[in-house]
Amino acid sequence: MSFRRFWQNSVVAVFCAASLGAAAPSQAGVVVSATRVVYSSDSREVSVRLTNEGGSPVLVQTWLDTGDEAAKPEALQVPFTLAPPVFRMNPGRGQTIRMMYTKEPLPQDRETVFWLNVLEIPPKVKGADGANHLQVAFRSRIKVFFRPKGLAGTPDEAPSKVIWSVVPMSDGGGYGLKATNPTPYAVSYGKVSLESGGQSLEAQSTMVLPDTSRVFPLTGGKGRPSGGAKVSYQYIDDFGAVRDGSSVVN
Repeated sequence: MSFRRFWQNSVVAVFCAASLGAAAPSQAGVVVSATRVVYSSDSREVSVRLTNEGGSPVLVQTWLDTGDEAAKPEALQVPFTLAPPVFRMNPGRGQTIRMMYTKEPLPQDRETVFWLNVLEIPPKVKGADGANHLQVAFRSRIKVFFRPKGLAGTPDEAPSKVIWSVVPMSDGGGYGLKATNPTPYAVSYGKVSLESGGQSLEAQSTMVLPDTSRVFPLTGGKGRPSGGAKVSYQYIDDFGAVRDGSSVVN
């Protein structure tokens, strides 16, 4: 099967799964050993382990993207190679994916974030000719942090250095929390909330890239939050562990 044909078939299967939701009788069998990958610039390669915990053989495709999950693998240009990119996995078996940096220039003063995609295609369902069968493809995506040597500070210090402020939303729909990350590390949040005036306002959590700002929309509450507010958050460290933190709002 050609690379292009494989991708087209995969897109159809993923679309069907998303459309039918809970009606799909299948579940993912391929498990990724990590929730994120840190690739140090001086590493020759980094390995990610996959295991097929399902009861059937599957076809697996892997690729990296730069954040656009809808981008076709064949159209992407990333400075990494994955080996193997397409392979079969039998039930109960594992496969190690080798990720290798091809040395195309990347910023050396901050982290660059990519995404590793693992697409699992199940075998065709055997049945009577002409029978309709649903085949569901499952895709997992985990972050890959390319980390140059010699960056100032540490990843665990970065969340405490993020600067928080309350700002009106550009669409006029209430207020948001603006996070300004002055560090060279990407900070991933699992949960963010604003403690103000005796109430807790939840914010949509996300990732704040190095040397950038991002606004987290606030849900609930009326009017501008009062002074003396505090941000409570949970961030995700290099090992995928969730850690608690808090900061004063400027």
